Amino acid sequence: MNFFKPFLLLALFSTPAFSQDEAESEPAVATQQPPQTKEQAITAAETVKAPTALQWLQRLTHSMRTLNFDTSFVVVRNNRAEPYRWLHGISDEQELELITLLNGPRKEAIRLDDTVSYFESDKSPYSVHSNSIRAPIPAALFGDIEKLQATYNFIGVGKSRILGRPAQLVRLESKDKQRFGYWLWLDIESGLLLKVAVISRAGELLEQIQFTHLMITEKSNELLQQLTTAVLPEPLSGNKAEVKLPWQVNWLPAGFELIKSSKRNIQKVDTEVETLMFNDGLVDVSVYVLASDEAPRKATVNQTGATVLLSTLRDGYEITVVGKIPAKTANTIAESISFN
Repeated sequence: MNFFKPFLLLALFSTPAFSQDEAESEPAVATQQPPQTKEQAITAAETVKAPTALQWLQRLTHSMRTLNFDTSFVVVRNNRAEPYRWLHGISDEQELELITLLNGPRKEAIRLDDTVSYFESDKSPYSVHSNSIRAPIPAALFGDIEKLQATYNFIGVGKSRILGRPAQLVRLESKDKQRFGYWLWLDIESGLLLKVAVISRAGELLEQIQFTHLMITEKSNELLQQLTTAVLPEPLSGNKAEVKLPWQVNWLPAGFELIKSSKRNIQKVDTEVETLMFNDGLVDVSVYVLASDEAPRKATVNQTGATVLLSTLRDGYEITVVGKIPAKTANTIAESISFN
């Protein structure tokens, strides 16, 4: 599955204070300023006090890491809805987190600080070293949000009402045409997420995460407390892109970095698939390559919500690109692959 301590107010801008000596030392500058009307003074004060889009996102990151909360959300793709429950808390300076898919086969992830354990009905349980869960909530929102400024513009849009609560809308717009945009509605009181929408370049809603319940508490949920004594799988050994593959991706949108490479055997067809995974801080893109004796064919595209799956056959290999990116971007990535 490619998956709250009391609230601390975000420090806002404050008007600098000057001593009388400083004010008197520059009388010429002071007398040159035109007098402000009452309306202008009010507008100026509001501008100083209003947090920027970046400050809202920094507050979001801080809230998701430090608050004790119990929330539920629904992921809506192609008129299908997947309900989740999400618990987060701090206990004895340890960060605890649980995300559970509420419908269908079991899918659950548990995080104790920097160790995440995954439990799925069709796989053996396993753990990895990570400070965020691979889940519908983008991992970038838990980390260094400033890094996204290299490839996304942060835009504070205005206020709205989500889940019966006042919310601030912040848009993340790609600086190029190779990515989708993200609209985030943040709870004004706590800074937490209330809604997420993935928007195409044409303004089409591709996918959304709608929160349906939010409860913030002084102490972490008792269920989270029980996780500290649970027997969890030992973390797997790290794989940090050390596997060398006989092919390479020669083009990616700016900001994407290689985070993992791997080989694994698919027993059902007795063949090996090779994988490279890239990330731009917000979006994962995976490229799969396996040998094939089928005739070359043009790329075919399947899309579920914002996730595109593009597959093509050439040079004796089947190439598949998967990620929340436009089909044109996925096709350019596939076409850039060369074989040694």
